[in-house]
Parts: sequence; C-alpha cells; structure tokens
Amino acid sequence: MYRSHVLVCGGTGCTSSGSQQIQSLLKEEIEKAGLSKEVAVVQTGCHGLCALGPIMIVYPEGTFYSAVKPEYIPEIVQEHLVKGRIVKKYVYEETVTNEEIKPLAETAFYKKQHRIALRNCGVINPESIDEYIGTNGYAALGKVLTEMTPEDVINVILDSGLRGRGGAGFPTGKKWQLARNLVQDGGQKYVCCNADEGDPGAFMDRSVLEGDPHAVLEAMAIAGYAIGASQGYIYVRAEYPIAVQRLKIAIGQAREYGLLGKDIFGTGFDFDIDLRLGAGAFVCGEETALMTSIEGNRGEPRPRPPFPAVKGLFARPTILNNVETYANVAQIILNGADWFKSMGTEKSKGTKVFALGGKINNTGLVEVPMGTTLREIVEEIGGGIPNGKKFKAAQTGGPSGGCIPPEHLDVPIDYDNLIAIGSMMGSGGLIVMDETTCMVDIAKFFLDFTVDESCGKCTPCRIGTKRLSEMLEKITKGQATLEDLDKMEELCYYIKDNALCGLGQTAPNPVLSTLRYFRNEYISHIVDKKCPAGVCKDLLKYEIDRDKCIGCGMCAKQCPASAISRTDYIAPGKKLAAMEIDASKCVKCGACMSTCKFGAISKN
Repeated sequence: MYRSHVLVCGGTGCTSSGSQQIQSLLKEEIEKAGLSKEVAVVQTGCHGLCALGPIMIVYPEGTFYSAVKPEYIPEIVQEHLVKGRIVKKYVYEETVTNEEIKPLAETAFYKKQHRIALRNCGVINPESIDEYIGTNGYAALGKVLTEMTPEDVINVILDSGLRGRGGAGFPTGKKWQLARNLVQDGGQKYVCCNADEGDPGAFMDRSVLEGDPHAVLEAMAIAGYAIGASQGYIYVRAEYPIAVQRLKIAIGQAREYGLLGKDIFGTGFDFDIDLRLGAGAFVCGEETALMTSIEGNRGEPRPRPPFPAVKGLFARPTILNNVETYANVAQIILNGADWFKSMGTEKSKGTKVFALGGKINNTGLVEVPMGTTLREIVEEIGGGIPNGKKFKAAQTGGPSGGCIPPEHLDVPIDYDNLIAIGSMMGSGGLIVMDETTCMVDIAKFFLDFTVDESCGKCTPCRIGTKRLSEMLEKITKGQATLEDLDKMEELCYYIKDNALCGLGQTAPNPVLSTLRYFRNEYISHIVDKKCPAGVCKDLLKYEIDRDKCIGCGMCAKQCPASAISRTDYIAPGKKLAAMEIDASKCVKCGACMSTCKFGAISKN
C-alpha cells in the first residue's frame, strides 16, 4: 500500500512539454530517497489545463504542481515527499491563497466544469484495465448483459436525450433503434467509432482515447448488444500515436479479461473490436467516407439515402458515433436517463467537451453542462484574453462552423442556439480571437483548409470552394469590388444546397458567419483598401514618423529587404537624420516595427 501517489500527465500536450522526462526523474529521485515502496508514480491522461504542462499532482494532498521543470524534481521529492512540506513556489498559483492550498476543483478553470466524458482523464492510468475497473469500469456492460434487453438499453439512451457529439447532434438512441429494427437476414451488423478528429484546433477525442480508452470499448460493446452486432471498428487517425498505442493496449487487456471476444460474462454475447488507421484525410470524418475507407477504398462520401443504419459498412446495417458520444454511454446506463437529463438544456442534454484554444489565457480541455454561456467559458474558465486585448469572436465547429461575435457572448451554448446564430457545435473545437484577428483572413484560412481537404467527388465542393477561396484572396489583396460580395454570398448558398456530403454543405459557414457579423471588415478591405486588424499584408503600409525617429538606424539593420534608408531631415532636438521606408521594396515583415524602441514606426 502506497502512502502517496504522484500523477503525471501523459497526454500529448504534456508529453510534448517533457512529461516523460519528468516521470523518469521522479522515479530516480524517489528511489534515491528510499521511497520506492511508499510513493507510486502514475502516468495519466490529460488533466485539461494544457497551458500549464507538464502537470503533476501529489495525492492524498491533491497538490497541483504546474509547468514542472526537470530541475524542480529533486527539491519536490526531498521537501514534499520526504519531509511533507509542499513546495509552494512550484504550485499552480490559483490554488494558493493566504499561504493555504485550496482544492483544484475550486479554481476558476475547474469549478464550473462537470466531467462525464472526461471523468477518468487525469485520474487513472489509461494503460491499466484494473484501474478502469476500480472506477466502476465495465459495470455498465455487466448490467446490460445480465439485467437488460437490447430494447431496454436503447430506451435508456433514447430517454436520456443523448445526441451525437460529432457535430450533427443526431439522437443517439434513435440511430441505435433504426439499426436494431433492421432484422433483415440475421447477418452481421457493425458498430463504428469515429476517432478521425480533423478540425483545426480540436483534440477532444484524442484526449479521451489517451486518458480513458476502456470507456469507449465498453460503450461500443453495449452498442453492439443493443443493435445485435458482434464486430466493431475504431477509425483513428495515425497522427495520434499515443492514442493508437493505448487503444491497442486496452483492446488486448479487454480480450485477456474476457470483456471482448466470445461469450462475454458467460451470456453468449460475442463482440470484438479492431482498429483501422486513417491517413489524415479530413473527409474521412464524414460517416460514409469513413466506412468506405475502412473497406479499403478511397475515402469518398456516398449519396444518402440509404443511410448507414440501413446500408453502411460492407453494405450492412451500421451505427457510427464519435469518441465523446461513446464516453457518455456507460455512465448513463449506471446512473440512469434522469440523471443525464438533469444536466443541460431542454433539447441538448448532458455536457459538452471543448478544446479551448487561440487568444485565451487557459488553453486546454474543458467539459461543461450544455447551456453554459460563451462568456463563462472565455472569461471565467478560459481566464480571459491575454495582454489586455478585447474579445472579438469565437469560432466553433471547425471548418464547418462559424464565428460568434461579442453580442452573442451570453447565448447559452447548445446545438440549436449555435445554429440560430450562424455557427454549429461541431465536434467541440472552440478557437478564441481578439482584436488583432482579421475576420476575412479567418474565413480564408478555413476555406483554404476545405479546398485542400475536399475529396473532389462532387463539383460544388471541388470547384465551388476553390472559387470562394479565390474571391477571398481578391478581397485580402484589395482587388475586389462590392459586387464580388454579392457573388460570393450567392455561391455560398449554392454550395450549401448542392454539395454531396455534410462537409461540403457546411464549408461556406465561416464565410457566411463573418459576412453576417463582420461585413464592415469586408467593406473596409474593398472600399478603403485597408485591413482594420493589420493582418492582410497586401493592404499594409509601414511608415516612420520622422519627428519621433532618433535616426539610430536599428530598423535598417533589421530590414531583410534593404527597404529603409536615411533621409536629409533632422527632427528638432535630434542629432541624426530620420529614416524612411521605400514602400516598393518593403516586404511587410514587421521586423522594423518590432525593433524600434521609440514607437516611431506604425502599421497602417
């Protein structure tokens, strides 16, 4: 029995910050101190507060050490683990008040969160099935197989109001019910998991797979029992090596324990799961393209109907849910539909995981009840905008979503409210932007992403998004007219109405939402030939105020294009002639402005 456990985050974010070295040093120092039998070092998944990695928590005290560096380890081991004295200078500052250490759950980042999908992330070792079982893992599968009929399971999921967390928000229970009712010839049905998380800035599913892979395996087995399937597939991007490795370990452990495979719990129910790795094609996040890829073909969407519940993988009835959706299932079975319905809004029950990024102090992973406002997420959980800048917009839904302006900060976030204001839930990426962001440039960024990732099967997406991107390029270069705005808007609606799959149909959303809320920026680019945020290089002009310039020449030394030279003008009170910028040579890199210590250079 260990007297202390030191939990070290082993998610991708902290791993990239050096958490593996922290773990190794901890074990070395603990052994040197003779505490190997008293203190255990446990690798966990993501704790959520990614901005402060590597993260380390010491239990039973619950002391949260953040941004841990290798040189901190000897002191923490000697002072905290040997002598019992918390090293406060390395503790997360939000937990230190009046020389006391308050619980992590009381900090601004965590206190409004409610973890269901992330309940075990950062808490257990994801590579240990015993630790998962110790948190009631596989109890839901046991309950389902021994106490419930398939119809009972589907009714609980239906009654809970769980909707797909992958973007569309389709009722999960209804999808399962459709597949269950298709008896057909009694042949194979399939359960698929979409772990092909391709939205820029999204890492929710990756974190669940890295921190709690058994939760997904258990839920897929429950789904298999509910619809009458004996085979499941997890389609995961190969760019997630830690998630892939932990899934492989978890599947092997579950098979060894008899929780996957033949005759699970001695009930005669057979169910197994295999992995299929994606090569990073964004379109394979669309359900029919994903299934086509699993079959070994080029990942392209299929016309619907027939829907996958009727004719999906290998032309058999198939259900597909994403990682976060499955991560809720076991908890709904164990705690009941009413428990889940008690959280969220009337039409959007439960919680939602968001990957919080961009111009925000507390970047990381958060899980909040549906109906939480954007203001609460940005200003309280996220800690506000850095460097005293103002909030300008938040982008949700990735390339399929839209930008939310300041006037909608207090709108409760759920599926219907986001659609009403021109955005969408998506899988959960939430990118915050401040006043230095150009909304035309943001729309162009997402359109360029869609152009690169289009599978090319249908003309509206293949050609239409390319034309949209070209129109945005004209605007950012100051070459467009106001008529181009009308043409662009018309093309957006044509693509939405005619593209083959959901990805193509939603591709114009970033353009439409920025036109809706930030049209003045488009007009400024077109009419005034100016980018209000100072981002679009073709519309920028760097100028030197000759009266402020002291003539030191540092800007000229830093200029890579030799565009700065000395004038004949000497300002009153100055000793040297002022400098000037040759606009025809300037490459608009901004090196001069960042070099000048006297505020003599401006960007217009």
